[in-house]
Amino acid sequence: MPETVMLTGATGFLGSAIALALRAEGHAVRALVREGTPRDVLQGAAVEYVPGDLTDAASIAAALRGADTVIHCAADYRIFVPDPRRMWAVNVAGTEAVMRAALAAGCRRVVHVSSVATLKPRADHLPATEADAALPEQTIGPYKRSKTEAERLVLKLVAEAGLPAVIVNPSTPIGPRDRRPTPTGRVILEAARGRMPAYVDTGLNLVHVDDVARSCVAALQRGKIGGRYILGGQDVSLAELLGHIAALQGRRRPVRLPRAPLWPLALASEGLARLTGREPMLTRDGLRMAKTPMYFSSAKAERALGHRARPWQAAVAEAIAWFRGAGMLA
Repeated sequence: MPETVMLTGATGFLGSAIALALRAEGHAVRALVREGTPRDVLQGAAVEYVPGDLTDAASIAAALRGADTVIHCAADYRIFVPDPRRMWAVNVAGTEAVMRAALAAGCRRVVHVSSVATLKPRADHLPATEADAALPEQTIGPYKRSKTEAERLVLKLVAEAGLPAVIVNPSTPIGPRDRRPTPTGRVILEAARGRMPAYVDTGLNLVHVDDVARSCVAALQRGKIGGRYILGGQDVSLAELLGHIAALQGRRRPVRLPRAPLWPLALASEGLARLTGREPMLTRDGLRMAKTPMYFSSAKAERALGHRARPWQAAVAEAIAWFRGAGMLA
């Protein structure tokens, strides 16, 4: 049955895909949006915008009035942050504010959009599953730690307060409408521009953003309260991804670099980022994460939610086409 869904992060990359998927299913979408946030990725979509912020509990409560369900997608997603306190305020405290407001409003179901950042990649390079949960102190960097703390907070509220929440863990969404872009979208964009001449050996799990969005909506109806579901696609080495983009764009394939000599460059890159305010392409946390391929299995979500992922090459092609259409691929 159509419902009114309060959605956070609706103007972001994954959030906008979720908003469109909700509308396609006939749901009314009420989006909590900060003042001044661009809404061009949802131009023409029938979305109700409500001003608010994850750091403002009163605005969250106001947005939830009359909502049947909640999808909490908003997050501060950056690999490098000069001051992690802002990220914690959004990703952890903001999540708690949304969950407690949903409890107070008596919402039927809550979908918390977490991340595979809360899971431990396997040292044997086999795909990790929902059973491979990480402790906050086992994670690398403030983003992964904040998402892990937020996910554990949600599970605690499920167990102790009866929060009707389902958790989904997207892997690495790529595709259209990545206007910021996300860290992985930036890799695709720079590779398509011919500005990614080298790489370190690692791997990741790529999934089309719209496939993730559809499964987030499916979790409203089919997800088990307290359940966690990886929403991924295919495991791909970084060499294969960059080689594929180079072939698409008619560019030279990038070369593999050893990790050790890059540590001083990563430190210098972070220092420059602090001065300029621009996100660095190379970071120490990125090098630490690259030691183990980030491969994941979506088998549980496929069984329970009907999750399906199209080939990763199609997602890359759509991402590049969108960047080109948006004038970002110069």
